[in-house]
Amino acid sequence: MVFSTETEQRVKVRALSVSQDHLRKVVEIARKVTLLVDGFVKGDEDSVRNLYGEIQLLGDEIDEAKRRVARELVEIGAILMNREDFLRFTDLTSEVADFCKGIAFRLLEIMERKWEVPSEIKDGLSKLTDAVFNTVLKLRETLLILNYGSSKVLEKAKNVEVAEKHVDDLYRTLEIEVLDSKMKTPTLLLIRDVIQLLEDTADKVEDAADAARILAFSI
Repeated sequence: MVFSTETEQRVKVRALSVSQDHLRKVVEIARKVTLLVDGFVKGDEDSVRNLYGEIQLLGDEIDEAKRRVARELVEIGAILMNREDFLRFTDLTSEVADFCKGIAFRLLEIMERKWEVPSEIKDGLSKLTDAVFNTVLKLRETLLILNYGSSKVLEKAKNVEVAEKHVDDLYRTLEIEVLDSKMKTPTLLLIRDVIQLLEDTADKVEDAADAARILAFSI
């Protein structure tokens, strides 16, 4: 079956629109994690608890947005040859949201139990979180210019790689500091989980940027 160029372009725009809406919510959950970490560093338990609740609600919205993408792609059907590429991008960015929920849960648990975290570890955690959020913002920039040609997308995706490498550097330094700290074992394990989830988030963002590269060649 052959479809007109106009029809194919229209469904690509439709698929891109729902994917961008999904990513917008993922960016928002990452932003709230950044705010939550800031509250954790300042010892503001009320702020952390409120943001944790907001993050859980956003997680539900992201799950629904992911289902919406899937429904749109099913309705579009065979007109869109690269449906799997859109699904892969959405799956990867949904995992970012899952990591964000895990980070929020662990930090809230630490606060509610009044477990002590050294100020230098908190400072490193804040820097790492900011760097991870920067990778998410770079990914958003990549998807936003998907209609402007593959060369521009490749350029923006390269920025995601650079941002992810910075995250790697911060993560390695902070991991050693955590292991070398005098924190009690339960606290150390949860903090180490948090920084691992942050690093995993940046890795997943880089994978999503690779998926955006593939989309760029077919839009």
